[in-house]
Amino acid sequence: MVTHWVRFRTAEGAEGFGTLAGESITPHAGDMFGAHTGSGAALAVSDVALLAPVRPTRFVGLWNNYHELATKQGNAIPETPLWFLKSPGSVIGPGAAIRPLAGYAGKTLYEGELGLVIGRRVSRADETEAEAAIFGLTCVNDVTALDILTADPSFPQWARAKSPDSFGPIGPCIAQGLDWRELRVQVALNGRVRQDYPCADMILPPARIVSLLSQEMTLEPGDVIACGTSVGALPMRPGMEVAVTIAGIGTLTNAFAPE
Repeated sequence: MVTHWVRFRTAEGAEGFGTLAGESITPHAGDMFGAHTGSGAALAVSDVALLAPVRPTRFVGLWNNYHELATKQGNAIPETPLWFLKSPGSVIGPGAAIRPLAGYAGKTLYEGELGLVIGRRVSRADETEAEAAIFGLTCVNDVTALDILTADPSFPQWARAKSPDSFGPIGPCIAQGLDWRELRVQVALNGRVRQDYPCADMILPPARIVSLLSQEMTLEPGDVIACGTSVGALPMRPGMEVAVTIAGIGTLTNAFAPE
């Protein structure tokens, strides 16, 4: 059974979380990653605004984690995660606008990815413990200001290129009960599919990613790990709409706002 968790804001401005089934949300009280129980009447999705389903304290991204892209670019196959951090302040939810970076005229890339959401504190874990610490799966658009990343040949600026406000769309929900090996990531730009790749092509699988990262940092409930992207990540222009779809999770749609 697959369960979909969402966060939402009502018309009155109250925020909450709950489970999504079709077009109805069952609100819950408590902690999504701890003790919680259903509370209150069901809400129609059309009556609320969906938020990013999680507000991470750590937002980790991986580079070079798919065989097809590594082969295409001539990259070596990594044995450990090649990771960077995105600012938690970059996170936005479904329907929110990705905003162009002020004073920046370079390329801005979309990168559709599978996201892992951590559900319990995990440190120095083996792969069995790490797999049990994964609460669920979500869609991520790892937006990147490419020309900032490579502007200084002496210092690749990963965090700066990936952390501007609104450069971290996540959503529309967190799905529990899915097998990541059966999933595909599709990204459509203005309705045209530009990325379509299997998650089974991952070099480092989710449990190993979490285990290896946990040797270096303690991961907390709500932290997000974007598993990396594959072929087809391209620049987008203001006014375009990006939709990241993973069947079983849903579609994360965000417009790249006009300047």
